[in-house]
Amino acid sequence: MTPTQLRAYVAVVRLGSVKQAAAQLEVSESAVSLLIGQLRKEFGDQLFSRTAVGLAFTPGGLRLASRAAELLGLQDRTVLEVSAAGRGRRLLRVAASSLFAEFAAPGLIELFAKRAADLEVELSVCNPGSFESLLLTRAADIAMGPLPPVVDTAIACRPVMNYRLVIVVGPDHPLAGVPASPGQLRDQTWLLGPSAAADLGTMPAMLRRLGVPEERQQIFQSHAAALGEAKRGKGVAPALSFTVAPDVRNGQLAALSGPHATVDAVWHSMVLTNPGTPSAAAELCRFASTPRAIQAMIRGVGVAVNHFRPSVHVTLWS
Repeated sequence: MTPTQLRAYVAVVRLGSVKQAAAQLEVSESAVSLLIGQLRKEFGDQLFSRTAVGLAFTPGGLRLASRAAELLGLQDRTVLEVSAAGRGRRLLRVAASSLFAEFAAPGLIELFAKRAADLEVELSVCNPGSFESLLLTRAADIAMGPLPPVVDTAIACRPVMNYRLVIVVGPDHPLAGVPASPGQLRDQTWLLGPSAAADLGTMPAMLRRLGVPEERQQIFQSHAAALGEAKRGKGVAPALSFTVAPDVRNGQLAALSGPHATVDAVWHSMVLTNPGTPSAAAELCRFASTPRAIQAMIRGVGVAVNHFRPSVHVTLWS
């Protein structure tokens, strides 16, 4: 069993097609079929078969799919750790929701990285729905953001920070200073950051609760860009209360009132519970909920990426 065979198998499992797996791996279909055949011979298991509706996996094929992803994740992590160790560094990979990554992570990571001179932190923006998979396959050491509805027993979750989501508009917007009804909110143009496109989180939950139609939603590359449009009176924008408080105080934005215009929620940190969890991940999990860390997350809004390099590297995934 080789990493090349496992990567081919994982690609087939994920895409449900040998043809699509071959295209993604940039090899021929016959090469993928050969690798799968080698695995079948080694395990004495058919692993999967083709049906009219896709691939049907044997119990052994499903077990291999889970283990293969985990093994490949460990291999990738080992390569990174050996490379970092050669430079006298440790590597901590943080997966975060876009809202957490944009507003809370810069201050938190800057403060945490200062505690260990040999630590490099890689921050990746991920869909919260993938947190469990990223941790179980060792593609990430810690995940931070909204808590998935169901969490594997191998993952430990810890509350990090309570926050409030509010809806803001420009000072001249018709809803400024008016308690907004669900119908009024539903009819507005919604200016949204990338977290609105995720399947989990406070923003998508708010949109679903109010029944905001897709044609009323405009999603920007960042939440800050959406707020900039709101200041110009282009629509309504959900925002973290602590990030917009200065603009509300100076009159650049107005926070809508009413029970439908605010949502209270909690960010969580998630790590694997097994002994192989990197110590830095467990330490960040504990540290993130301390008063110092929370203050840093609130004060750290708008910190530029280059402000905390080279200790911290940020990778954005679309």
